[in-house]
Amino acid sequence: MRRLAPAALAALLTGCTTTYGLTLMPRNSGKLYQGEATGQTGGDMKVSVTIDDRVYHGNWVVADPPPSTGFVIGGAFGGRGPAIGTSVVIDDRAGTEAKALLRAEDGSGLRCDFHGVQGVSGTGNCYDDSGLTYDVQLRRK
Repeated sequence: MRRLAPAALAALLTGCTTTYGLTLMPRNSGKLYQGEATGQTGGDMKVSVTIDDRVYHGNWVVADPPPSTGFVIGGAFGGRGPAIGTSVVIDDRAGTEAKALLRAEDGSGLRCDFHGVQGVSGTGNCYDDSGLTYDVQLRRK
């Protein structure tokens, strides 16, 4: 048991690795292409997408918006007197976004915008150098 403790501690300190499967469909056909994103939860991820004979590689960077802040005023009266207003933080960041810039060996590029990442699934769009748009579905593996 004592031998396992350092390994367990190291695993906790390195964070959780997350893998997403990506499915892309171009808007000019019903063909499906596959990809994968792997990395630390909440951070940058390595992305790979294969379209026909091209394999695009790169990273996505999470654009994590700050939480919203609101002000609440209470109007309760009772044996203890009136309630006072206070500010509250509302964590509405479920729709976290990411941007991926991918490049194939021949120098061609694929630019992707993902929405709803850091959850179980998400959506997005990718755009190749010729201007073709791909709709994207992301699912956690």
